[in-house]
Amino acid sequence: MKTSPTRIAILSGLLGCAAITALMPAVAQDTPESLLPPGFDNPAPAPAPPPTRPADSAPRPAATTTTTESVPGDAPAGNSTAAEGPAAPVDLSRYEMPDYAKRTLDRVGVVASGNQPFPANAFGRTDGKALMILMHRLDAPVASRWISIALRRALQSPIDTPQGVNGADYAAERAWLLLRMGESNAARAVIQEVDTENYTPMLYRIALQSSLASADPGMVCPIADTAAEMLPERGWKMAQAWCAGLGGQPSKAQQLLSRARGGTDQGSIDNLLGEKVAGAGGRSAVTIEWDAVTQLNSWRWGLATATGEAVPDRLYATVGPQVRYWQALAPTLSAQARLRSAELAAAQGVFSNAGLVSLYSEIEAEEEASSASVAAARDLRTAYTGADAAARIAALKTLWNGPESQRERYARLILTARAATKIPANAELAEDADQLVASMLSAGLVEPSLNWRGVVAKGGYGWMLLELADPAAAVMRSADFDSYRGSASRRHSQLALAALAGLGKMSESDVRRYAQALEVQVGGVNSWTRAIDRAAQAGDPGTVALLAAVGMQSRSWAAVTPEALFHVVAAFRAAGMPDYARMIAIEAITRA
Repeated sequence: MKTSPTRIAILSGLLGCAAITALMPAVAQDTPESLLPPGFDNPAPAPAPPPTRPADSAPRPAATTTTTESVPGDAPAGNSTAAEGPAAPVDLSRYEMPDYAKRTLDRVGVVASGNQPFPANAFGRTDGKALMILMHRLDAPVASRWISIALRRALQSPIDTPQGVNGADYAAERAWLLLRMGESNAARAVIQEVDTENYTPMLYRIALQSSLASADPGMVCPIADTAAEMLPERGWKMAQAWCAGLGGQPSKAQQLLSRARGGTDQGSIDNLLGEKVAGAGGRSAVTIEWDAVTQLNSWRWGLATATGEAVPDRLYATVGPQVRYWQALAPTLSAQARLRSAELAAAQGVFSNAGLVSLYSEIEAEEEASSASVAAARDLRTAYTGADAAARIAALKTLWNGPESQRERYARLILTARAATKIPANAELAEDADQLVASMLSAGLVEPSLNWRGVVAKGGYGWMLLELADPAAAVMRSADFDSYRGSASRRHSQLALAALAGLGKMSESDVRRYAQALEVQVGGVNSWTRAIDRAAQAGDPGTVALLAAVGMQSRSWAAVTPEALFHVVAAFRAAGMPDYARMIAIEAITRA
């Protein structure tokens, strides 16, 4: 899919005040694109819902509720309130959390273990409505693994809610983008950082989507009744039913199922899957037939996966790649069932090197794993523990050369990254040095890769990767770049020029000269370049990550232009994220 300059210009132009003013009404009216089956979004016939909560996030004083209902422990021991008349009013505020213990909507997010969070003001003073529009309209997943990683961390981190937007809605928009990126765990974490009393209609909807993407329908049970009152939609009626079933109330579940099905076909796969989830609380099994199903969606995937129903592989072609990434993260599936999706997810940044290695370790121990995956797991073990370097490299080559697609080959570089660090730099291994370096750098292992500086051929592929990776590397001489151009394709030369220029590793005069020779318009200006350059100069890393993703709205690096790469790399560097800048530059050369 080609990255459209028009799309980029339109989206980035939203950062301008005039465009924001014109689009403000759309923010309040716009609702997330549904992934639910047809009919589940449409309100079922029901009484009008009660008024929604106010949108403001200001703390409210604890209410004092009076009641004549007896509360255990309130009456003195040995006394009978029945003999003395009605019970005294009970102050239920004593059983509520004090205001200081409640979570604020002014800052929502979570720190992922082992990850440095983005600063709370990562999006600076960018208009909140403009940010939400950009997030909502971003066509995810995007081309770059490292931009995806940066954007996930920015969206997931505890960040300040901009002025003019509701904190719960802002969290919902962040979570919705994370779901479309394939980051089901991160989306769930953001949603759960909002107290349920602060939920808005938008957050309720995203919470349901998140429960499906996580294959955890029980996630919405604490909010199902309230959501069903506020949003009389069939999906929430069905959620009430399965929550009753999961709660051990089969009779109530059946009543709610009948109400949720309404006038729809009782035997439709969507109704049957809901019934199957409700039956997980104790009813008999429901048979699911996929033969007549031609379209997958989050409802079908999430409920099937939660109940152990295998989704036919053919149906994954009917949805975006993010569903494969949800599959990779699904804890209910076996390692074997998750393997292919996990490798695809690793290439996208959703899955890590450590996660892949752990998955292969599980597969090696599974008796029912396919012979091909077990063989790959054994090759991986040999790559780590082989008797000598020759044996380890032979195992690495087998892993690298196995997949057919470029994305899966890149995933294998990520898989073997730490194993590659176990190979000592040696001139006798010069033939394999480029791939070893590429493997280490695919997972960001810069320090061990630099040991190969004296082994890789000067002007070659591995040499260029190390030039980009080394934070202490000097400005490249024109003669050295000419040497690289002599061995690289025109596409690689263009991307290398853009990367070097963005990192400040080439003189301005050389940049101008090579830009003209290679027809790379690094000086081109449009609304997107102005927006990302402005965010970089302001030092807003979150806005830079979001706009970088806007500039790479493609499923393939083939559609990413050298000009876009230059501005992205330069912006990350200027915004104080040089490590990301180098990794994005390296990824471009590796995956071109």
